[in-house]
Amino acid sequence: MSTANSGSTTTNARQTRAQSAPWRNWAGNVTARPVREVTPASVDELSAAVRAAAEDGLKVKAVGTGHSFTAAAATDGVLIRPQLLTGIRNIDREAGTVTVEAGTPLKRLNMALAREGLSLTNMGDIMEQTVSGATSTGTHGTGRESASISAQIKGLELVTADGSVLTCSEKENPEVFAAARIGIGALGIVTAITFAVEPIFLLTAREEPMAFDRVMSEFDALHAENEHFEFYWFPHTGNCSTKRNNRSAGPEAPVGKFSSFFEDEFLSNGLFQVVNSLGRAVPSTIPSIAKISSRALSARTYTDIPYKVFTSPRRVRFVEMEYAIPREALVETLRELKTMVDRSNLRVSFPVEVRTAPADDIALSTASDRDSAYIAVHMYKGTPYQSYFTAAERIFTAHEGRPHWGKVHTRDAEYFSSVYPRFGEFTALRDRLDPERLFANDYLRRVLGD
Repeated sequence: MSTANSGSTTTNARQTRAQSAPWRNWAGNVTARPVREVTPASVDELSAAVRAAAEDGLKVKAVGTGHSFTAAAATDGVLIRPQLLTGIRNIDREAGTVTVEAGTPLKRLNMALAREGLSLTNMGDIMEQTVSGATSTGTHGTGRESASISAQIKGLELVTADGSVLTCSEKENPEVFAAARIGIGALGIVTAITFAVEPIFLLTAREEPMAFDRVMSEFDALHAENEHFEFYWFPHTGNCSTKRNNRSAGPEAPVGKFSSFFEDEFLSNGLFQVVNSLGRAVPSTIPSIAKISSRALSARTYTDIPYKVFTSPRRVRFVEMEYAIPREALVETLRELKTMVDRSNLRVSFPVEVRTAPADDIALSTASDRDSAYIAVHMYKGTPYQSYFTAAERIFTAHEGRPHWGKVHTRDAEYFSSVYPRFGEFTALRDRLDPERLFANDYLRRVLGD
């Protein structure tokens, strides 16, 4: 079957070689033109596509929804689209796990788990990504004890460079499991993931405006007193919007329909789109807009199931850089960022997002072996971002920052080897699993070396 599939895949791909359209990511800042695209309907078909690419001397990359801002998934070879590899394979209530196909969007997983009375412990604020794309780049939310989505992985299935399928867990191929939970697509193509899950629970969210200086002075307490704390600082102002999520005994009290529409859709998406378009056209208006925007959202409290509290719609497109720094360095780093913006001619219309995560044991996790705080800077799509990101990155790297693998940065393998204690472990495993660099691209050559 492998030989037949390989030949068929190669023939079909060669017939569509000239028809391959450019691929663009969600933000529109990365474009690639693959020789061919393959949409496998099974793991066997994916394995055959990998072998066929190797026979044709082509590189292979898998791409999800394109929510990464880096070229981690870009290729001029074979682009694997996993949208047919979706759905839940198995729920093991006794073990507290769910096994899901790699192309499943987080949104579908969260809704399916909720119907089963289950939930992930923690998650990010966007759920459009596929589970494999989100975990491969280290997507995270915020948490005092609960870590990234990748840290909730209990097992995974990986198609390697020779087309074989590896099943990995703490007991089976443990050295691969230790690294592949955040693999940036460098070790193979993830085809299924087993997550730890728990009985569904309620979270009470408390959203509240707060002065920047107060957040800075009380940050340690706010972090210690809440299971999940995050905040947004609005550049050109001294204002923040804070959010505290904690488990609740109930009762359920979701956001009302009017509040949901007015704050989550009209203010956070519709009006925000308009003011960003205005700011892009007339940058001098941004500081005034920021002062108004930072006061637009009022305090509110609501209680709901996890994914309805952790996640929110993000329809305004942007480009983003995010760095993880040692948590104890957060206040100093953010004050430096604010001083830099205040003293510059920059005009920044997007708020700066701050979250936290506890240390974990994943080789390329931004929280590997250290408690971390995340600072994310954004610019509206189509707005020049280089000066702002360059200045911010200079501050972040001075604090041994680790950039998110799926967000804009300029770091290379030499830098990563100095800030990741287990970087060499990962590259050695890559040498073993993909010595010919079938899964390489320009981005991986930069961040991992060749």
